[in-house]
Order: sequence, then C-alpha cells, then structure tokens
Amino acid sequence: MGEPMASKTASTKKFGEKRQAIVHAASVLINDAGVQATTLSEVAQAIGLNATSITYYFSRKDQLVVAVYDETLELMERMAQEALAEDTPAARIAKYVAQHVELRTRIRRGERGLVTALSEIRTLNPERQEPLLARYAGIVETIRQFFGEAKDTNERSLFSARAHILLEAMMWWPVWSLRYSTLDFPRVEQRMIDILVNGIPAERGRWQPMPLAGNDWGTDPAGTPTQNDEFLRAATIMINQRGYRGASVNRIAEMLNVTKGSFYHHHDAKDDLVLACFQRSYDRLSAVQMAGQDVDGDCWVQLSSVLNGLLEVQFFDEMPLLRTTALQALDSEHKVDVVTRSNRLARRFAGMLIDGVADGSVRPIDPLIASQLIMSTLNGAYEARRWAQRFDNREMAIETYVSALTEGLAPEA
Repeated sequence: MGEPMASKTASTKKFGEKRQAIVHAASVLINDAGVQATTLSEVAQAIGLNATSITYYFSRKDQLVVAVYDETLELMERMAQEALAEDTPAARIAKYVAQHVELRTRIRRGERGLVTALSEIRTLNPERQEPLLARYAGIVETIRQFFGEAKDTNERSLFSARAHILLEAMMWWPVWSLRYSTLDFPRVEQRMIDILVNGIPAERGRWQPMPLAGNDWGTDPAGTPTQNDEFLRAATIMINQRGYRGASVNRIAEMLNVTKGSFYHHHDAKDDLVLACFQRSYDRLSAVQMAGQDVDGDCWVQLSSVLNGLLEVQFFDEMPLLRTTALQALDSEHKVDVVTRSNRLARRFAGMLIDGVADGSVRPIDPLIASQLIMSTLNGAYEARRWAQRFDNREMAIETYVSALTEGLAPEA
C-alpha cells in the first residue's frame, strides 16, 4: 500500500528539483545575455536536457521567464520580511544590508541562479508583467515599513524615498562588489551600514547647495535640438522606462514621429545609440562634477551643489541621465567600458569626499563605498521622477530625497 505513495512522492520531488534547476539555469543566462537572447534550447543544454524535454516543465519561454522573476521576487520578499522583524530602523537596515552581502558571498563562492536582474520585467506583455510589478510594489511597501508608521503624507513621501534609495543601493551593490575580495566583505558591510544609517556630512542634515556656473548639462528650453539630440533624448527616456529590450527602434522612431530609415541614417544599430546615450549621460555628470569643484565653500558645500544639480536633471530636465538598466543587454566588451567610465565618475566623488574629510566637512567614512552609494542614489532618482513632481516646491523635493545622504536613512539612530 505504501509503495505507490512513496513512488509518487519521489516523482514529485524529482520534478521539483529538475524544475528548480531549469529556473536557476535560465536565471544565469538572463543575467548574462538578457531575456530576448535566452532560448529554451540554451537553458536545456545548460542542464543536460534536450529542447523537447524542457517543454514538459515550461511549454513556453515566457512561462519560464515569469518563473525566474517569481523566484527572485520571492527571495526579495523573504529578505525584506526578515529585516522588518528587527526592532529599530537602524537594525532593519543593518539586517537588510547583511543579507545582500551574504547573498553576494554565496554567489562568489559558486552558487548560481540565486537572483535575477529585474530590469527586463517591463519587456513582458502586460498580462505577465503586471503581477510581477505588483509583487515588487509589495516589497517596496515592506521596506518602507522599516522606517516606522508615517504620521502624515510628508513623512510617507520621505519614507518612500528612503525605501527606494535603500533598494537601489542593494541593486547596485552586485556591480561594484566585484572590486572587493569576499575577505573584505565584512568590513565593506559595516562601512556601508554606517553610511546608510548616519549619512555623509560631519554636521548631520547639513544641506547648503550653491548655484553652479554654466549649464552645459541641462536642456535649453529655448534652444532647438538637433535630430541626433532628439534621438538621444527619446532613447534615454524609452530605455529608462522600458529597459533595453523594450526600447525598440520602432518605438523610438514613433516617439519622434520619424521613420526607421531616419534612425539608421544617424546610427548603425541600436547598440550604438545606447552607447551614445551612456556617453552623453556620463559627459553631463562629469560636467556637473567639475562645475561643483569651482563653487566657493568647503568640500561638502561643493559636493552638495553637485548633487543638487544632478538631481535637478534627474527629476525635472527634459532629458534625464540614462539608468544602468541598459547595461544588462550590452555585450561584455561594451559593458566593461561603461562600468569603467562609471567607476571613474565614482572615484571623482570619492576624491571630493576625501577632501571633505580633510577639511572636516565630511565624516570620517570610507570614500570609495560612499561614492558608490552616491552613484546608486543618483541612478535611482529617475524612478523617483513622478514622486518628485508631486511636490509644490522643487527644492523641497530634492532636499527630501537627498536627506538619505545628508542625515542618513535612520536619523534617529
């Protein structure tokens, strides 16, 4: 009597294990090459199955892609809930950072398929996309609860910004963690927690940005952009909204009301346009950094002025900076180039922070780690664009958002 039941249990277990192996293999391929370039045949080959066998578990590729994203979202939900169980905002932040460092440690030691970049969810059709985005929104809400129960709409806006910035910091961590040995991870973890909890300036909450000379990085509302400028603007916005795969040549051309032929007159391929968008964004970021160094005042005033100028671009300019979501779909050679340029800009921030520690305007923090947290905060500001535009006062929107850096995510700590 017991044998059929045991056989069924074993069969169910074997099915679950094989399905899990398929999901993990697909996760690795999607992280490496993106959703569109990942095929069922490649997934099957990665785990020693043939293409026909894999359809026993997932009859269509979009089912497998959804399962991959579900797996990552389930992990993110679990991590957020475990961190929320801690007693204070500072302890919750510390727990959440520790979880992400531990996850990256496991991946560095050889575990694969544990987490998938979420940047291409918006390339799925609405029926598949909407439940995934709803789950992600639930994760954001859980992280917002790290900071307590909001007393009014202003505090809810503040807590929303904090949750967003913390999430962005952890999503950027896998990129810059490659610069460190896992032996250094415990130290990096503690320094990262300190900066996130307590902020950057020596005087907590200090925010005194000054006007920057010139505005080569901003869109001139009275100017007449070239057609190439228009292509760069449209592509940047489209990629920020839909990711690389969702920003098709057709969509970009339709946004500008031009033909595909006009697009190919200016760019040989979409990758060329994406690289041009990165180049333009990094050129603008660099220009703001250099202008900030000419501001009268101590180094924190200079850095505050840079942050203010860049958040003005991200929140209110017609052409924001390109988000790093486009990185995933670039080939490895171009990806290295883009990350290298990003690291150079981060090092410039690090240099400003070192000077700030020297003149006493910045706390004695790790400038390399703080510079990467600044980069993720700026990178994620595009996603907070609608959030910022709800404010009646633009300066207040920027000050509220940047308070994550000026006073930390847990100022009561």
